Amino acid sequence: MKIFISSDMEGTCGIVDWQETDKGKDLYERFAAQMSREVAAACEGANAAGADDILVKDAHDSARNIDAAVLPLNARIFRGWGRHPYSMMAGLDESFDGVVFTGYHSAAEMDTNPLSHTMNLGNNYVKINGELCPELMLNSLTAAYLGVPIYALTGDKGLCDWMKARCPGTTVIPVSEGVGAGSVSIHPALAVSHIREGVEKAFSAKREECMFPLPERFVVEISFKEHFKAAGAKWYPGCEQTGARTVRFEADDYMDVLRFIYWVL
Repeated sequence: MKIFISSDMEGTCGIVDWQETDKGKDLYERFAAQMSREVAAACEGANAAGADDILVKDAHDSARNIDAAVLPLNARIFRGWGRHPYSMMAGLDESFDGVVFTGYHSAAEMDTNPLSHTMNLGNNYVKINGELCPELMLNSLTAAYLGVPIYALTGDKGLCDWMKARCPGTTVIPVSEGVGAGSVSIHPALAVSHIREGVEKAFSAKREECMFPLPERFVVEISFKEHFKAAGAKWYPGCEQTGARTVRFEADDYMDVLRFIYWVL
């Protein structure tokens, strides 16, 4: 069984401030270590369920956060950015049997994580087909586009609730809950334990129950914080500026959406 793990950081247990997610800043090393432990736990859970090949995509900021030495021997790691529209899912293809997300966080304009954002801090929101779009949605649609099911997600409770409503077969493992500018987290060791156990059990679900729904058509709307970014984005082929800070793009092929996001967002 071949498994792909995409790992972000802002949904890691205990994180509540940007200083804890930025390399070289206060407490970063502590939380990078926790991120690494959570990824290792997901790998161990997948192995217990029968995985023999795991590819981990370090998908936060520099993409150089995870300590590969704590991962099991059958885990390969993709560090750095591949300059591919798959972005946080770079390395995924149709040969994989399943996807696991760790350390994921709520979307821009969701109030369920103090660090809520979508891809960067330059937008007020991203929407697909009228719905607020977390990074998880972009990446789940990439998995669906390739026909790969999503078995498990770890991160903040708001995002876990969001995922469960859209893909009920996916196992969700919340490790924190955003409260205003703060967050209530479980013990970091308990998070590691829950992730290992949860990921192992997740693979007992039926494949079809874990397929994220893929729309037939996509309408993407981005609201930028700075008006001149919308003015620049309108020059992307097929992109329409709809307001001082907003643009709209429509496509039938999700790969066209990923190209648009890659160049415009």
